[in-house]
Amino acid sequence: MSFLDILLVIISSAGLLHGILFAFYLIVFKRKKTLTNVLLGLILIFMAFRIGKSVMLNFGDDLEPVFIFIGLAFLLLIGPFFRWYILGMTRPSFKLPKYYFVELLPFVLFFCASLFVSKEWYENSKLVIIIFGSGLIFIYLHLAFYITSGGLIFNKARKQYIPTLQTKSQKSILSWLQYLIAGFVIIWITYVLNILDDALPYIVGPIGYSIIIYFLSYKAFQLKATDLDGNVFKVNDDKELFEHISKLITDKKLYLESDISLVKLSTLLGKSTQITSSVINQYAKRNFNDFINHHRIQEAKKLLSSTEGEKYTISSIAFDIGFSSLSSFNSAFKKFEGITPSSYRKGNMDS
Repeated sequence: MSFLDILLVIISSAGLLHGILFAFYLIVFKRKKTLTNVLLGLILIFMAFRIGKSVMLNFGDDLEPVFIFIGLAFLLLIGPFFRWYILGMTRPSFKLPKYYFVELLPFVLFFCASLFVSKEWYENSKLVIIIFGSGLIFIYLHLAFYITSGGLIFNKARKQYIPTLQTKSQKSILSWLQYLIAGFVIIWITYVLNILDDALPYIVGPIGYSIIIYFLSYKAFQLKATDLDGNVFKVNDDKELFEHISKLITDKKLYLESDISLVKLSTLLGKSTQITSSVINQYAKRNFNDFINHHRIQEAKKLLSSTEGEKYTISSIAFDIGFSSLSSFNSAFKKFEGITPSSYRKGNMDS
């Protein structure tokens, strides 16, 4: 074995070992035991069997055919578990229905059939090419179907939540799933290209997996994905409360009242100031004062750029939209728009 071969074995085996260790961390050592962590851990273990087979086939001599077929069989497990994982990460209180396990039937059949594959039959039977080729096509189309299915589930979940209203945890999960799906698509492509007339060297699959698994494990910890699951998408009172706050502020134009305060708004809502402030910070991405001033500045812009508003001085506009002083209006306007109210009016009059 050449030095290059030894190096490739080390690289691909390191990624394989890393994936297995990450899987054991999720299933055994992770304090927070969740269904999604178990599913992800099992996916990594199944991938280890598949990648391990590739490494042995590329560098080993006379690998028993039974191991080749068993390695391929594990791809039939990865697809369903991948879809279940996406469901668990995007749906609150997700539990695996018993009928889902019917999806494992192709694996059971292929795995059991693999146990009867003998070396003599593999090397001498004329049916090997037909059976092996048909099996490969089915297995990779099966995995492609489940990766696509997982992608559609992810896309549906992403469209349900307006980006500006997503919590930090929700954004983390959606980002993580995007990376995960992309990683599996790349792994699938490398193996398919390898099958099609050896478009890629066979070892590219294991090496690509190693690179991807290192990257994904890094993103999982960076985004804290292993601490989260679909429960972060529960429709909670906080989101409904913010929608109520927004409706109250805009429809009744409470922002025009100079004495509007966090205490007054909380009293109208029947909530504590801490809850009201927290909800505004979370969903508006602003504190209470900036939230109110933002609406006031939008009103000011309408007046400063309209023909009707030309008859009003900047001072009168400032007081009409709820500011208690001209200086506070000027400061707020420049904070949100980057220019003074007078410059904004002049710019709109010139245009």
